[in-house]
Amino acid sequence: METTRQNKIARLIQKELSDIFQRQTQSMHGVLVSVSAVRISPDLSVARGYLSVFPSERAEEIVRNINENSKSVRYELGTRVRHQLRIIPELKFFVDDSLDYIEHIDELLK
Repeated sequence: METTRQNKIARLIQKELSDIFQRQTQSMHGVLVSVSAVRISPDLSVARGYLSVFPSERAEEIVRNINENSKSVRYELGTRVRHQLRIIPELKFFVDDSLDYIEHIDELLK
């Protein structure tokens, strides 16, 4: 059960990460990265971001690259939310393949 504070911080981080990734992927034509969900630990020290990547064939590669550069993403996030949060959580990113799963179920049902 997530607290109200966890939900507020998760929404703030999701909004800012979405903006960061939108700006970074503008130079990469044909790639779209969106943050579908953010879950934050009860002590607010770790945030798990679930990323939806289009095209989905490059999802693993892009998320691995983002995880390797998570320190720079965390720094960018920290500069944006420094007045709202005292401690910027550690960031971990995962592929959100729920849309692919839904598409696969639709194919099976046809």
